[in-house]
Amino acid sequence: MVKNSFIPVISQEEREENKGSVEFQIFSFTNKIRRLTLHLELHRKDYLSQRGLRKILGKRQRLLAYLSKKNRVRYKELISQLDIRERQTR
Repeated sequence: MVKNSFIPVISQEEREENKGSVEFQIFSFTNKIRRLTLHLELHRKDYLSQRGLRKILGKRQRLLAYLSKKNRVRYKELISQLDIRERQTR
């Protein structure tokens, strides 16, 4: 598995400056989700990783909900850059 084959959307300088921003957190969760998904394709019975994946998905979902409420334009841009489906509203 190649570690650096994931999303190069954010440059290295932006990563160092804005590690606490909502966009960076969603970006890093998306990378973790994709890495865990590839792992689970090979190891289907790794239940601890499945649980971790579900927790990360929930965190990313909450951050996306927060961003969509605060700034809809930034939310739309981030979703299009990361190829994430728009969240379902109930």
